[in-house]
Amino acid sequence: IVTVRRRDIQRQCAAMARRKRKTRKKAPSILRRVLRASVYAGLGFIVLSFLLVLPLRWFNPVTTAFMLQDDSAGDLMYEWVDWKDIGLAPKLAVVAAEDQRFADHFGIDVGAIKKAVEEQDERGSLRGASTISQQTAKNLFLWSGRSFVRKGLEAWMTVVVEICLPKQRILEIYLNIAELGPGIYGVAAAGRNYFGRTPAGLSFEQAALLAAVLPNPVRLQVNNPSDYVRERQRWILTQMERLRREGWITRLADK
Repeated sequence: IVTVRRRDIQRQCAAMARRKRKTRKKAPSILRRVLRASVYAGLGFIVLSFLLVLPLRWFNPVTTAFMLQDDSAGDLMYEWVDWKDIGLAPKLAVVAAEDQRFADHFGIDVGAIKKAVEEQDERGSLRGASTISQQTAKNLFLWSGRSFVRKGLEAWMTVVVEICLPKQRILEIYLNIAELGPGIYGVAAAGRNYFGRTPAGLSFEQAALLAAVLPNPVRLQVNNPSDYVRERQRWILTQMERLRREGWITRLADK
């Protein structure tokens, strides 16, 4: 009887040892699967990001994420115009208003962000410090908002945009997709709607007025400019003249 009980105990101990070994083997196996799936998902996301952006080096976007989310009444106004047909005034106006260091940074202007934070400490409110590259990425692929998820995606897509596209192409796309009024996208549609002119036919004053509403093209109006918009227009005009004297546009050719 003692011998039988001893054998039973030995068998039970052996079975428990086998179960423990199986459990130890199973845990690392599950962890490896999770890690492997995470790596594949990350690689897939990276590949997808480049597949979305790289074709824009040669092909013009048919629409954008912002256009698809637009709930303005009536049909959207969107008309593509090539770089050579945009003219000087809209290019200088947008750069003067939005991102004068566009030719020098790699999509994210750390200096502008630092300055915005310093001004927040003084004024209590944080002004925007987005670059033209960031706004291009956001308008093309994302949505408006201030969540950390959206900001993180915007930063990543901005890097991809900068890697895949030359600076001139980024500015060309932005000039064609930027919202310049409710349901109005790009300088061609805006120039025709507000002034009855092509982008190349816009005066410096008209281009500066269009650029003046870019912080909030729904609230700020080109056809009924507030005192703030007029003040911003005058400041943009001053900056445009300076950029023209410096030959700023020619700097994009090598970027």
